[in-house]
Amino acid sequence: MNLIEDLRWRGLLAQSTDEAALAESLKSPLTLYVGFDPTAPSLHVGNLVVLLVLRRFQLAGHNPLALVGGATGLVGDPSGKNEERTLNSSDVVAEWVERIRKQVSAFLDFDAPKNPARVVNNLDWTQPMSAIEFLRDIGKHFSVNQMLARDSVSSRLEAGGISYTEFSYQVLQSFDYLELYKRYNCTLQLGGSDQWGNIVAGLDLIRRVEQGNAHALTVPLLTKADGTKFGKTAGGSVWLDPEMTSPYAFFQYWLNTDDKDVINFLKVFSFKSHEEIASLEIKHNENPGLREAHRELARELTALVHSPDVAARVEEAAKALFGQGDLSQLDLPTLTAALSELPRTTVSSGQEIPTWVDLIAATGVVDSKSAARRIVKEGGAYLNNEKISGEDFRPSKTDFLCGKYAVLRKGKRDLAAVELL
Repeated sequence: MNLIEDLRWRGLLAQSTDEAALAESLKSPLTLYVGFDPTAPSLHVGNLVVLLVLRRFQLAGHNPLALVGGATGLVGDPSGKNEERTLNSSDVVAEWVERIRKQVSAFLDFDAPKNPARVVNNLDWTQPMSAIEFLRDIGKHFSVNQMLARDSVSSRLEAGGISYTEFSYQVLQSFDYLELYKRYNCTLQLGGSDQWGNIVAGLDLIRRVEQGNAHALTVPLLTKADGTKFGKTAGGSVWLDPEMTSPYAFFQYWLNTDDKDVINFLKVFSFKSHEEIASLEIKHNENPGLREAHRELARELTALVHSPDVAARVEEAAKALFGQGDLSQLDLPTLTAALSELPRTTVSSGQEIPTWVDLIAATGVVDSKSAARRIVKEGGAYLNNEKISGEDFRPSKTDFLCGKYAVLRKGKRDLAAVELL
C-alpha cells in the first residue's frame, strides 16, 4: 500500500489539488512542509494529527520541513475564530517559537542520512522585507474578491467583521509557501482542512511568481463520536508540554477514549501496521471491557510524546492506584499528577491525623460518617491499597507516601487523596 492509500485508510486524507499528480510526485523524494503558529506556549494533541502525518512522509523517504510561525504568530490566523485573537508581544511570541521548535523536533529525524528534517521560521524572510516591498512584490498577486470568498474570511464578515491584520494572514502564509518553494524546492504543503483556502492561495502565488507547480493536501479536522471537541477536557486543552498537561493526565486522556473512537484514533495516531490495528479491533469488538486497544493507544502516544520510560511509569501509577501495584514505588511528581484530579482533603502536620472514617467523609466521596463506617464494616475501606479493619483506624505520618499523600479507596474504584501540609 502506497502512502496516499495508507493515509486514506487511516482517515487522514481530506482534500488534494490533484491526487494523481501528487501520487506520481511521491514516487521520488519530495520536500513538504507543515506550519505551526506559536499561539500558546505549547502544541496540543490537535496539532499532533498533522505533525504525525509529516512524520509518516519522512518515514516514507520524503524531506520534511516544520515551519514555526514567528511572523504569522504575530498576526493571528482567523480560521475557525469568530473574534480577533489577542496579539502577543514579540518577546512572548519569540519565546513560544523556541518552545514549539523544540517540541516539533522530537517527532522528526534530523540525522536521517538521506532525508533529514529541518525546522524553519518564517520570521527569517518576512522581517527583512519592507511593507512597500511586500505590497508591491507579493500583495499585487492577490485578488481581494477571492480573499473575501475564503470561508475563514466570509464567516468572520458575517459574524461582525475582520481586521486588516487577520485579513492579511493568507497573504503571509502564501508567501511562506513561495519562499520554501524557492529555498528548498518545497512542492507540498500539508495542513488541516480548515487551511485549504490559504494553501491553495500559496499554489496560485507560486504559479504567478515562479510559473511553478506544487501540491496541497489537507487532513480532516478530528472530532469525537459523541460530537464533543477532540483534544478538550473539563480542565481545558490536552497539551504536549508536561508542565501544562502532566504525563499521567496525558496517558489517562487516551486511556479514557470512547469505545466508539479508539480504533479510529489508533489509525490516526498510531504507527502500528494495518494488521496490528485490525487485530486490536477484533479483540476490542469481542471484549471491549478489557480495553486492550485503549491501553495500546495510551502507551504508544505517551511514549511518543514523553518517552517510553515515562509511559511505563504513569501506567504503573494508574495500576497502583487501583490496587494492582505498589504505591510506595511512585516518585512524588508522578504521584502528585496521579492524585491531582481526585477528591481530596488536607491535614496539618501539627495536628492529630483524623480517622479514616473522618478523612473519607471530608473528601466528599461518601455522604456521611455513618456511610463511611458501613463501608469499613463491609470490608471496602482501603488506605494505600491496604484494607482497613476498624472504624477507629487512624493513619500515622509514616503512612503518607513521599511524606506528602495518602490514598483512600472505597470499594474497587472510588478514590480520594489526603495531603499532609
